[in-house]
Amino acid sequence: MRTSVPSILLIAVAIGACSKQDAKSGDTAASATPAAWSDAAPHSSGFVNASDVRLHYLDWGGSGPTLILIHGYGDNPHVFDDLAPAFTDSFRVVAYARRGHGRSGKAGPFETATLTEDLRTLMDSLHITRAHLAGWSMGGNEITMMAGRHPERVDRIVYLDGAYDWADPAVVAAFDSLPVNLAPTPDALGSLGAFRAWQMRAFFPAVTDTTRLEAYVRDLVDLQADGTVRPVMTDSVYQAMFVVLVTNRRDYRKVKAPALAIYTETFLDVAKADSAQRAKNLAWEKKYFAPFREASIARVRREIPGIEIVRVPGTHPDFVFTSRDKVVEAMRRFLSAKKGSA
Repeated sequence: MRTSVPSILLIAVAIGACSKQDAKSGDTAASATPAAWSDAAPHSSGFVNASDVRLHYLDWGGSGPTLILIHGYGDNPHVFDDLAPAFTDSFRVVAYARRGHGRSGKAGPFETATLTEDLRTLMDSLHITRAHLAGWSMGGNEITMMAGRHPERVDRIVYLDGAYDWADPAVVAAFDSLPVNLAPTPDALGSLGAFRAWQMRAFFPAVTDTTRLEAYVRDLVDLQADGTVRPVMTDSVYQAMFVVLVTNRRDYRKVKAPALAIYTETFLDVAKADSAQRAKNLAWEKKYFAPFREASIARVRREIPGIEIVRVPGTHPDFVFTSRDKVVEAMRRFLSAKKGSA
């Protein structure tokens, strides 16, 4: 890999949308939720201990086999608030914040092996013997390793635009050439409202109802006494996690569980941006990410026998909102298939 670590870390700051203020890492975070607002999502919230950190989880309940949802890099489990209720009639649905993210502890290490053991510990703590696993983006790392190392704990796995090996030099080169700056301006950190508006513009431009993302946005930041906001994930954690993301290769060949991979049409927005930015995004897609996507599909087909591929409209950050019905339909059909069928 010829890309220098400093340039990788600059991309980490951009993608993660972190603040230049590096708060002290710790196992707890100040609440970012003003008293006037309460989370109406139908889930309970709790913590489990995983070695040297606490992991925050959300449990939507439900009846049937357990489905565990794993968020992407820089996210938190509330990103599934809109998706999870679609499964509770047939599954118990759980999501959690991996270490370094959301309300979970911020201590490292952040290697995929550690994150996978955190997942196993969560399952043990919640008395989950076996589960279906669905990983969005970076969440594909944990579900791949969990299926390979602990096959007795995994029923089926779903890659939510996550069947990409982010340590592939091709995607690292793509990140080095991003045509957009995804880091927030100082104004975007000036208030919770400003941060919400920036999040919607930068990552979810096709989502018109902000209430679908309210808890997610609030769990990304801590509200300060002066009304400004500070991202809960510090610069140092963003950077350490991103280095793991682009250096920890996946071993798909060890996956024996039935697998579904859902892919989006594009990684960046090519519909809602202004015409000049759309042209830049589309050129980047054609040069970098479209070839990487097709190579990734070819690889998982070779290395995970019988994997099912589904393509849906939308972009990497927003497709579970904009293509929610298609995602739910594909997942429900796949997860409910009879044993022995893919």
